[in-house]
Amino acid sequence: MKAANHQIADLLSTRKQEKRKSFAVLLDPDKVNFSTFPEFLRYAEGHGVDFFFVGGSLITNYAIDKLIAAIHEHTNIPAILFPGSSLHIDPSADAILLLSLISGRNADLLIGQHVIAAPLLKRSGIEVLPTGYLLIESGRLTTVSYISNTTPLPRDKPGIVACTALAGEYLGLSNIFLDAGSGALYPVTGETIAAVRAAVDTPIIVGGGIDSYEKAENALSAGADVIVVGNGIEKNPELLPEVAACVSAFNRNVAQV
Repeated sequence: MKAANHQIADLLSTRKQEKRKSFAVLLDPDKVNFSTFPEFLRYAEGHGVDFFFVGGSLITNYAIDKLIAAIHEHTNIPAILFPGSSLHIDPSADAILLLSLISGRNADLLIGQHVIAAPLLKRSGIEVLPTGYLLIESGRLTTVSYISNTTPLPRDKPGIVACTALAGEYLGLSNIFLDAGSGALYPVTGETIAAVRAAVDTPIIVGGGIDSYEKAENALSAGADVIVVGNGIEKNPELLPEVAACVSAFNRNVAQV
């Protein structure tokens, strides 16, 4: 059994206190080309990617263990599980975002899957990151809203999102994840991120629809601590260095203050 640790939780907390931002790349096991994956991993590490989130709402090709093994072999970047269900847990990961879908009313994704996962997580010793997961309406039906059978929170109602995030923090969740979903037409608005930032003290993770330097900068300026890009990089590989440059520039400006 691995020794219990809080390395990534402490890192997220420290970076938030120092106002330093992080960049996470979401890897869907169904979409990874393993013949070129080592090259991509070295490319990502060279551009300063901080975390790999591994998983998705629906996985048809179970290669999570293979994907994590490659990450560990070719990089020093933490592999953090982003599970769609308890079936997507692999103890070889460095940590898991234990997502409670607090934006919806599907009891299975609020607590049901967590009960099934708890004994495995305890035995594995994997670092658990309790995370309030909020789906935000993005202009189109996304896989995660369909699979979860929940209605996303309105993108033009920052107050509702902020109150939901605050409730999650009061329930003891250590992180808040605002997600427009893979392939989102619109990202989470700066107004929504700012409202959540004003409401909670936890690190804020933001993903979905971030497909340009400007959108990344908007999310960071509004208060996101971690920005997540996945589908956008699949469509445009140059997005990775573009977003990495945005995060780096933001952190340099913070260091100079």
